[in-house]
Amino acid sequence: MSYETISVESRDAIEILTLNRPDALNALSVKMTEELNDYFGGLQQRSEVRVVVLRGAGRAFCAGLDIKEHRSGSDDEPVVASYKTQTEIGNIYRKMRSCPQPIIALVHGAAAGGGLSLALAADVRYGAPSLKMNAAYIRIGLGGCDMASSYFLPRLVGASLASEMILTGRFITADRALRSGLVSEIIDEDGLLDAGLAVAEEMLATTPWGLRLSKQALNLNIDAPSLDHAMAIEDRQQIVLGQMSDFGEAMTAFVEKRKPVFKSK
Repeated sequence: MSYETISVESRDAIEILTLNRPDALNALSVKMTEELNDYFGGLQQRSEVRVVVLRGAGRAFCAGLDIKEHRSGSDDEPVVASYKTQTEIGNIYRKMRSCPQPIIALVHGAAAGGGLSLALAADVRYGAPSLKMNAAYIRIGLGGCDMASSYFLPRLVGASLASEMILTGRFITADRALRSGLVSEIIDEDGLLDAGLAVAEEMLATTPWGLRLSKQALNLNIDAPSLDHAMAIEDRQQIVLGQMSDFGEAMTAFVEKRKPVFKSK
């Protein structure tokens, strides 16, 4: 894969996806939006990739929309251009949630607006002490609910902090992000990648289909209308996985105190 605004490094079954517009604080340009849609959309068919680590180059994770470019770069009617921008960037987050691979976001510096949503759409988030996150939309004359922030934030941090962030656009820093559960841990920036890769390696110790279906079940059950609905999804998952050869191998390896060798892809 050859991209201009993002880079992809493969480490066996892990891919490190780096937002690579450091001079623009990794702001979401038209080209980056196209490339992120291409990358995350393609993961459905790439079973050899089991975990994705997402990070930003330079001083920031992602400063959000590249406003200068989007204001001057379209020949469409303004309302059409706005609709295209909303849809195309929004599709990135849809694809991040629907791809079967867990995504680990490593956030340093600013994660603002659409950059915040990139972090929110990941499955696991680690932050550096420099982290600062905000739902910037209301500060530029728009509504505060944008790019799935009104979906992700209340589910991750509760209604009060979500409302504070969305209605003011104020930044929260690393300590508060950790206390609220928005990130799992704060790690010195020099160790951030190693921490993300360590978690990814733990995920690789699971069966390929067990990992995929666990992400799927979490996605479905966060919106489950009842306990019975949630447990029905869990029951289906366990019955399916329990019939696969990897289940027997995992059980045998556990008893024999050795590393399992899985055959599924």
